[in-house]
Amino acid sequence: MTYSSAVAYLFRLQKHGIKLGLATMTALTVRLGMPQTKYRTLHIAGTNGKGSTAAMAAAVLQAAGYRVGLYTSPHLVEFRERIRVNGEMIPESRVAQLTEQLQALCQPDLSPTFFEYTTAMALQHFADSGVDVAVLEVGLGGRFDATNVVTPMACAVTTIALDHQEYLGTTCPSIAFEKAGIIKPGVPVVVGRLDDEAWRTIEQVARERKAPVFRLNKNFHTEGETPRQFSYHGLAMHYDGLTCGLEGRHQLDNAACALALLEAAAPHGIAVTAEAVSAGLRGVNWAGRLEVVDRHPTILLDGAHNLAAAAVLADFLARSDRSHPSRPVVLVLGMMRDKDHRGFFEPLRGLVDEVVLTQADLPRSATVQELRASLEGLLFHPHVMPLLSDAMALAKQLATPDGLVCVTGSLMLVGECQAWFHGCGFSPLRG
Repeated sequence: MTYSSAVAYLFRLQKHGIKLGLATMTALTVRLGMPQTKYRTLHIAGTNGKGSTAAMAAAVLQAAGYRVGLYTSPHLVEFRERIRVNGEMIPESRVAQLTEQLQALCQPDLSPTFFEYTTAMALQHFADSGVDVAVLEVGLGGRFDATNVVTPMACAVTTIALDHQEYLGTTCPSIAFEKAGIIKPGVPVVVGRLDDEAWRTIEQVARERKAPVFRLNKNFHTEGETPRQFSYHGLAMHYDGLTCGLEGRHQLDNAACALALLEAAAPHGIAVTAEAVSAGLRGVNWAGRLEVVDRHPTILLDGAHNLAAAAVLADFLARSDRSHPSRPVVLVLGMMRDKDHRGFFEPLRGLVDEVVLTQADLPRSATVQELRASLEGLLFHPHVMPLLSDAMALAKQLATPDGLVCVTGSLMLVGECQAWFHGCGFSPLRG
């Protein structure tokens, strides 16, 4: 099997859709020989921030000398981004080899989804690569997510907000309950910035499972206005003069959760020095999240796609506007059909000068006509460019060399934009 045929096979698995439940994943890991028991793990859930938190925890661990696996989703450009060891993507040959191995193991009675396949692939690759620690980002929810076959050293729930309501419920407490499903008996849980209702749900589940809970701004916190300079006051540790390589004030919360997670794992032998914390946070990279990819004009890619993430982006743009008050700002907006288009755009409307509507090259993407209809009354003279290449060309022209072009609304759109920007093809495989 070649890499391209393996990826094509995985793509076809999307016909199974999303099936929440652990029976298939549990059976598959048993047939693999329980690879997830061969190394220590950290498990991270949350509506927003879980990927950044995972990337930070992995970066600090690697700086401390550990061999680290990192499993995240979705990818932006290349399928192999999802599975990394010490920052290196899984080789194409390994994707092909593991796809064949998993196909054989599934016979005759298992039909895993795309995400179950890729999670099993990650767990096995980490075992074969001899990682010391694997950092796993939950795909969807937590309780029935394919990653929830691990018993981690510690886990985290970063944020709770409305997203994926068709699977997780329509209220923050119901979504919090699903994400609290990753809490294991006696395993510490780190909790980020939650509203009171979501917090009470997490706290109740943790109490029932006798899991120690460490809450942001109660048991640990940061001091500082931006990720460019801040301090961390933790469960036992204190670090001054920190810099994070990721943009946005919200990354202070994510950095705090990542460091508290590592502190909570200390009883399992996890030890990081102040130098490792500093180097890891300074060098962390998490593509497509307030990421500047070009200048003149500045091109900012942000995969925000729900209301909470739109508020974070709005905060960033407002602060940027105070630094560059005369800079024109052009929004390139494309969203999936099932998202709240009006709610997403509302906090951004007074912060941009021009809006270019476009769409990702995916069946789930809202067409520009659908997007314009959804935003009627909020947008009076939007530019409509279905092709992303045309949208970017127009946006750069509207922004002028001194302006800012912000591409947002969907991680899929941001991934396509990255591929366009770097002149490479991108895999349409998602999930």
